[in-house]
Amino acid sequence: MDQPPDHCIGDCRNSTLNYVATCLILVDTFRGDRPFHICHIDHTELDVELLCSSTDRNLGRPWLTLLTDAFSRRLLAVTLSFDPPSYRACMIALRECVHRHGRLPQIVVADGGKEFESTYFETLLARYDCTKKTRPPAKARFGSVCERVFGTTNTQLIYNLLGNTQITKEIRVVTSSVNPKNHAVWTLGRLYDRLCEWAYELYDTTVHPALGKTPRDCFADGLVRAGIRAHRSITYDDEFRMMTLPTTTKGTAFVSPGRGVKIHHLHYWSTVFRDPAVEQTSVPVRYDPYDAGIAYAFVGKRWVTCCSEHYAVFRGRSERELMLATEELRKQLRDHSPSTQLTARKLADFIASIEAEEALLLQRLRDAESRQVRQVGHRGQVKLADSIRPTPDEFSFAHVQKVQREPFTSLQPEVFEEY
Repeated sequence: MDQPPDHCIGDCRNSTLNYVATCLILVDTFRGDRPFHICHIDHTELDVELLCSSTDRNLGRPWLTLLTDAFSRRLLAVTLSFDPPSYRACMIALRECVHRHGRLPQIVVADGGKEFESTYFETLLARYDCTKKTRPPAKARFGSVCERVFGTTNTQLIYNLLGNTQITKEIRVVTSSVNPKNHAVWTLGRLYDRLCEWAYELYDTTVHPALGKTPRDCFADGLVRAGIRAHRSITYDDEFRMMTLPTTTKGTAFVSPGRGVKIHHLHYWSTVFRDPAVEQTSVPVRYDPYDAGIAYAFVGKRWVTCCSEHYAVFRGRSERELMLATEELRKQLRDHSPSTQLTARKLADFIASIEAEEALLLQRLRDAESRQVRQVGHRGQVKLADSIRPTPDEFSFAHVQKVQREPFTSLQPEVFEEY
């Protein structure tokens, strides 16, 4: 058989080398040069069955959301929920990052999921000068930072728990005696406590094979070299928490006299709407995706709390539960009377009915568990954050400035990146 010409072989080799070099450059752009430079966010469904803390009913497998610093491989935020990936999980992860570290990353790398394309997520990033980058599809190496942490979480923690679903990969060998659903003992709150302890203490202080040091030490060294960058700091206050809440399509709502603002077919009222100067005007609004009973309106240069017209029914109801109830009610209305319109009164009556109790019981139990995680998680994370936050003597602004003012001992001065 005739051999191809030498110049063809050389062209193929050059093309292959150029492709490999391009891939290496692209992968390196997703690694970061300092802490908080580039962070990866992603979700995965954990391989473990969980129970309800009050009824011992099996609630299924939870979803884990991680925000990982690409430079130090440190876990900046860990969240756990029964809801599938959505903009809510992304906003909670960013909120936890600010709550623990007082700032957001400069660049957030995500995959092509719909939850990362939401208006609320992109608006929050734009508000705090964060750039979003999307990983190339079908190229797993660009997401290796998060994917490797997911694998480590399973091997070091999840696969050692009762009720893990590792055996279900070979479904033919699963019997009632080894079925993970029959061996589940963990609840969402207890698993979240242990997960935070593993992520913020054990994993953070274990030598990473790619770094040669622990993520905590690499993170601290990076802060000393690159600076704390106080201009990027974010205060965890009401203003920031409002920015993590969703809003309407227009971002505003019309104030109807005597009824208030209307958000997703529900009216919300506050006494400030009695002001004639406020009536029949459009005001910025926000709503809590985990409590449909309240919303927030920006009136008089401040955020005021508004209550739903059916507060007793919608109090504590999550946005996902209302979506499920709305779909079920629309299905019933379509089967009986297609011309009937959906109103807040009909939705409130349906949620309070026995049929809704049966259809939404599982989602209600999951929301109750997630609510406990958010409440207990904040109290527990304050303690964990205090234990791992750099001490003032070691990483204060004065110390960093002192390190940067020290004279260079080498002949060639150290080159710092552009501030």
